[in-house]
Amino acid sequence: MTRPFVLLALMALLGAGCSNGEEPPRIAAPEASLAPYYEQKPKWRDCDGGFECAGIEVPLDYDQPTGERIQLSVIRLPASGNRIGSLLLNPGGPGGSGIDYARSAESNISAKLRDRFDIVGFDPRGVGDSTPVTCMSGKNLDAYIGLDMSPDSPAETTAMDRGSREFAARCQEKSAKLLPHVGTVDAARDMDVLRAVLGDEGLTYLGKSYGTYLGAMYADLFPKNVRALVLDGAVDPAIPALTSNALQSKGFEVALTAFVENCLTAADCPFTSRTVDGALAEISALLARADKTPLRNTLDDRKINDTWVAFGIATPLYDRNSWDVLREALRTAFAGDGTYLLRIADILLGRKADGTYSNQTEANKAINCVDHAYPANLSAYQDAAADAAKLSPRFGEFVMWDSLPCAYWPVKSADPDRKLTANGAPPIVVVGTLRDPATPYEWAEAMAKQLTSAVLLTYNGDGHTAYMSGSTCIDTAIDTYMITRKPPAPSTRC
Repeated sequence: MTRPFVLLALMALLGAGCSNGEEPPRIAAPEASLAPYYEQKPKWRDCDGGFECAGIEVPLDYDQPTGERIQLSVIRLPASGNRIGSLLLNPGGPGGSGIDYARSAESNISAKLRDRFDIVGFDPRGVGDSTPVTCMSGKNLDAYIGLDMSPDSPAETTAMDRGSREFAARCQEKSAKLLPHVGTVDAARDMDVLRAVLGDEGLTYLGKSYGTYLGAMYADLFPKNVRALVLDGAVDPAIPALTSNALQSKGFEVALTAFVENCLTAADCPFTSRTVDGALAEISALLARADKTPLRNTLDDRKINDTWVAFGIATPLYDRNSWDVLREALRTAFAGDGTYLLRIADILLGRKADGTYSNQTEANKAINCVDHAYPANLSAYQDAAADAAKLSPRFGEFVMWDSLPCAYWPVKSADPDRKLTANGAPPIVVVGTLRDPATPYEWAEAMAKQLTSAVLLTYNGDGHTAYMSGSTCIDTAIDTYMITRKPPAPSTRC
């Protein structure tokens, strides 16, 4: 669920050179066999709204650079003032479109940075407009996502297991050649090619959520090629996958509690109870009700079970400004109509009005499953889901069972979860939000400890990621660092 790009859709639902005189970083020379990629010249074309678009080529397999090539789609908004270089973006996921994120630069990148940098977005390998992972039709994805991800009978467990096996098999059937090469190590190597193609001596980068893992991996592989990295909503690269799931579900529980506390002060709060525990119990009762009998759906023929309800509740927790959306969605759900929650869940999952999906769900699974080591036996997920439910009664089981396709994934991780240190890199800014639902604050603390040159910037706030979320303190600290490479003071809190 670590997908900050959902914020843009929620808002819709609511209505080269170093011209500043700084010394460029020392750049590691690419391998000779990769020179054709580093030396390519993109053909930029106008693509509306002041943006320019291009495609670049990277090797499918970096171990065979003279073999098959794949395409990366890139977009940029040229700097409006005294240009420093390029600012590369990744919105998270994994599976989020950097092109879509860059298109919304006026909302998520400050005017100061848009003045000094070309704002550059790209879809990583396997994602969106780049060579994509493809697996299932819209109807098949509806069926998979609509499985009961809180199975409480042998039949429901069998259905969850069968659906997860089918998901993995269909991805192998349609994307076998690409699946071994969509991991974060390959994506980080693509970013270094992109840095060179853009003409930048060092990488300036803003990564959110999963994008912090991608940025940290880049710094670990290419520490001398870093100019300035902001890793916002950081993950912990070293923890095992199912442990990560459990902690993430706890983060959603913390965020839900913060929402409830705020809701109880609002005139339009839909809870009958006037206590936090009582309101949380009402949400648990709603999930149990939908698990037994699906809520009413006036949108289409999907059965709105507790899985869809859980996704619908989780989505507005990414952004405090969307809490009023959640209040209204819960009001209608308590009355038996789950349509509003379903529409919100569709935002998180990339489902379009015509019933088709973006490939973000498929790319998310493909990247996660090859990045991390997952257990291959069903019982491990059963035990982990039971434990996660104790940490997070409303979200634990759903987050855990959602990873089951990785048990049957045709490509296993070749790079075990480990600390990333980026020894030799210049200062890197890691940002953590105290009540972040998707990337708990302790993950930011962990990443900041692992990266030898990291400085931790803390936001005492709600929602997923901090930059351009309403804190002038955070925005000013990040803008200053991006432009001058001077990080905030250690242990700065906003």
